[in-house]
Parts: sequence; structure tokens; C-alpha cells
Amino acid sequence: MRQLLRRLAVTALLAPAAAGAMTMIATPAEAAPAKASEQALQTEVNRLTNIERTRQGCAALKVNAQLTTAARGHSEWMARTGTFAHTGSGGSSFVARVRATGYGQPSAENIAWGYQTAASVVEGWMRSPGHRENILNCKSKSVGVGVVVSANGTPYYTQDFGY
Repeated sequence: MRQLLRRLAVTALLAPAAAGAMTMIATPAEAAPAKASEQALQTEVNRLTNIERTRQGCAALKVNAQLTTAARGHSEWMARTGTFAHTGSGGSSFVARVRATGYGQPSAENIAWGYQTAASVVEGWMRSPGHRENILNCKSKSVGVGVVVSANGTPYYTQDFGY
């Protein structure tokens, strides 16, 4: 359980009303294009997320390039710096990172690290109440997943949702 808590963000973020009041908005990190193994993980996380959603009566999420860009940028930053947090480069929030891509209605973000398979990370999120709530929020319509493997081989995951 301790390892699960360590790997999952303790709190799942929902878009705060005051997110637009941020004065310093960081642009998404320039993440390298996904390697084939990272792309495969991203695709599988999206597929498994949609299975969980449809089991609970929610519509499947559509993959969105802007959300994917924001998610990959944050995962790249976490992998490069060894940081595991919803707060990113320059103190950015997920709302700021998503909006910097031009996507106007971010809804939530899930992060994780260390999971070797898409199934294990989605299973971990589904066991965490806040992350499960983000996945099963039927109001969310779009998703972007970014998986970046650090130099030491540790995968970092970011899943950004939008309305």
C-alpha cells in the first residue's frame, strides 16, 4: 500500500476556479516525440481507461492532441528532473499547462510513476478514489496521455482530461 501511495499522487486535482488567475503561465515542455514503446503505453492507457469508463456507463474519451502534448510535456519534465508532482516546470499547474496548448477546458489530471505496464497503472488509478473519480467523470470528453521513460528506465505517466 505504501508503494501504491508513493507512486500515485496523494491528491487528484480537479480544475480550481481560480486557475486562470495565475500570473506566471508556463508553456508545455518541449517533449521529444514518443518512442514506439512510450506510444504503445499511451495508446494502451487510453484503451484501458475507456474500458473502465464504458463499464460504468460513461462515454469513451476521445484522444486529443493538445491534451497529449500537455501530458507528454509534464511527463518529460518529471522524468528529466526526477520530480513526481502535479506542480510542474516554473510552478505550473495542469490547468496552465493544458491551456498553454490552446485547449480551453481542462478538467483533471492523474499522474503516476514506476508502473511497467499500462494495465498496472490504470489498475492503480482505479484503486485510488481521486484518480478513479477523474477517470469516471462522465462530464470529461477528451483525454491525453503522456508516458516518458527516464534515463534510468522509470516510466512517468500523466493523464490529462478535458471537458
